[in-house]
Amino acid sequence: MELILKYFPELTAEQRQQMKALYGLYAEWNAKINVVSRKDFEQLYLCHVLHSLAIAKVCTFDAGARVLDVGCGGGFPSVPLAILFPEAQFTAADSIHKKIAVVEGIASAIGLKNLSPRCMRVETLTERYDYVVSRAVTAMPQFVEWVWNKIEKGQRGTLPNGILYLKGGDLAEELAGTGKRWNIYDIPRFFEEEFFETKKVVYTAK
Repeated sequence: MELILKYFPELTAEQRQQMKALYGLYAEWNAKINVVSRKDFEQLYLCHVLHSLAIAKVCTFDAGARVLDVGCGGGFPSVPLAILFPEAQFTAADSIHKKIAVVEGIASAIGLKNLSPRCMRVETLTERYDYVVSRAVTAMPQFVEWVWNKIEKGQRGTLPNGILYLKGGDLAEELAGTGKRWNIYDIPRFFEEEFFETKKVVYTAK
């Protein structure tokens, strides 16, 4: 938790409480359904919560912005981002029911009213969104194909509407295959921990 406050000291008392509650809640759920790798569970705040919040260092979402998390797993990056931006609306989509059950349980336990968990394949979603966020779900060309027509043009944050994706390693070839222009933000610009050494947020505008 100290790690989160190190980079986000402006959290309200409620946000601090919600962030703090995540460890116990995920531990409880993880004992039933393995949604967070057991080998790095002790590092939940570093590897999952803070990693998710790297998106917030690249783009701040406006009140009313609609954000879709594709392949949300146990709720990363959508749960930490929904805590940080209580005025934005988040949809967490995953095709695996037990993962959505975890997100529902966590959101309900911490009173997260701006997050809607949805058990479905993203290709079947009919709604449109301002931003799509995700964390290493699939190869970028495939991902862009899934979500591009779900993004509304405009600007509901500090960057024009588009895709914000958490990814690691050498991305040049993969991003080139999407036919889009990308901005690459190295996470070590924001967070000094060694874990982030090769990690990036990649962004493209609609």
